[in-house]
Amino acid sequence: MLNQQNTIATAIARLNSQLPLKARQRQLPTSLIAAHRLVLRSLVGKGRAPNVDELHSVLGDEELVSALQRLGADDLVVLDKAGSAPVGAYPVTIEKTPHRISVNGHHIYAMCALDAVSVAPLFAAEVQIDSVCHVSGTPILIRMRKSAILDVQPGDDVSIGIRWQMPSGVAAHSMCMEMVFLKDRQTALTWQAGETEYKSLFTLAEAIEFGKGFFLPLFEDN
Repeated sequence: MLNQQNTIATAIARLNSQLPLKARQRQLPTSLIAAHRLVLRSLVGKGRAPNVDELHSVLGDEELVSALQRLGADDLVVLDKAGSAPVGAYPVTIEKTPHRISVNGHHIYAMCALDAVSVAPLFAAEVQIDSVCHVSGTPILIRMRKSAILDVQPGDDVSIGIRWQMPSGVAAHSMCMEMVFLKDRQTALTWQAGETEYKSLFTLAEAIEFGKGFFLPLFEDN
């Protein structure tokens, strides 16, 4: 659905301008980068956030509470209401959202629709996504293996819509709410309502490439 003025590269750059995860990660000491990646790997691999001992194993001399507060302040991880334990790190969370993810024998959630289709390629995993169309409430099911789409229901023209906005506080609780699944092309165009400057539409294939381009750098040391 993209045109020449709205390429995957420009979409990645636009999202990085609003939620600069990689730029923030680059500013961290090595131990906090390791902790951030540990949270991601634990959520997807174990279906839970890392425990205190697991976090201490990568933090070294860093004090746990201050390390988590730094990661939370940078919105690299989402903390619980007490601010003392991680519950999520983009793209995944244990907080309930409309986007349920089945991976590695566990059930977790994605922060948004774009995040949902990013999990399988980011972790080279087989994933089932159970979500709903933002407009109609129609159930949406997507099965993926790495970057490949194995099955999609209710049809191949399920798409992802993004209403571009700056996050208000934690992005998972604000801007992510406007990154949604849409059941078919007509529904997507109705949702967009001609507002192409502020609302972008992506096919699933485009969204997968978008997600890979945005999230994979978080595991690259540069």
